[in-house]
Amino acid sequence: MTTLTVVAPDGAPEVRPGDDLAALLLPLVDLVDGDVVVVTSKVVSKSEGRVRAGTRDEALPGETARVVARRGPTTIVRTHHGLTMAAAGIDASNVEAGTVVLLPEDPDASARRLRSAIHERTGLNVGVVVTDTAGRAWREGQTDIAVGAAGLLVSEDFAGRVDGHGNELAVTAPAVADEIAGACELAQGKLGGRPFAVVRGRSDLVLPAGEHGTGAVALVRAEGGDLFGYGAREAVLRALRGDAADRAPFGAPAAPAELAAAVAAVLGVPAAEAPYGLEVGVGAEHAPVLAALAFAHGWELVPDTAGARVAGRVGVRPVTP
Repeated sequence: MTTLTVVAPDGAPEVRPGDDLAALLLPLVDLVDGDVVVVTSKVVSKSEGRVRAGTRDEALPGETARVVARRGPTTIVRTHHGLTMAAAGIDASNVEAGTVVLLPEDPDASARRLRSAIHERTGLNVGVVVTDTAGRAWREGQTDIAVGAAGLLVSEDFAGRVDGHGNELAVTAPAVADEIAGACELAQGKLGGRPFAVVRGRSDLVLPAGEHGTGAVALVRAEGGDLFGYGAREAVLRALRGDAADRAPFGAPAAPAELAAAVAAVLGVPAAEAPYGLEVGVGAEHAPVLAALAFAHGWELVPDTAGARVAGRVGVRPVTP
């Protein structure tokens, strides 16, 4: 039997810039080796002076690496951390009116500092997770996720293992840092004033003292590695615009057969193999549509100078890095 306990203590004061989080936490909890300390990003940001006067909309441009999607008043962006979140995780709740709280500049570094401070003062080896609230694609509501971590295996890899029925697992990789974050949010609540929590029962996930691990950044897919780099409307817009700066979220070039199938579905014509990639039987009037299809698949039109355009034929080729 495995027992997992989550404790979210009362009694934490309002956090101000420069506050020592370890000093605030330690009187509230009785830690043991192998515990996982969880702290909300909001109090980390407050202690690090990441509170700004103004509104979310005013702060959003500075926290945005690129816009993923917009729907009415909601803007989903990829932050400079690589996180994809509504309003870049900027929070206007539980903060003085007229101000907002930005995410920590480096949540993994924040987690490392807290872990080191706890070890220095208690001699205990714990893991640390910094959390924030996020929505999920295809799901209503929000849950807490790990935006920072230290001294913790943030995911487990079950690929290659065999289940009780003899089936080999292929891509099973529980994001345990996110699961810990979600469990702690149940105990902390949104209005309870409990920014800290302690998880006990998964010491197997805690790394040896001095080894901080990959951090939560390891859970962030690289640009272009996500199947949903843009919202549906935004993907169409960027493919039609064809700006090279927008290519990365579309991912690596698709296989020739995949692009050929798309050309057949949209333009109703076949695409033949060519030395440079594919040759499509369309005239110049259809070149803009073909260019958008190519862009969305990581390809491009072959320039006229390459000798790939003749009457009624247009060439396309994969984009090289």
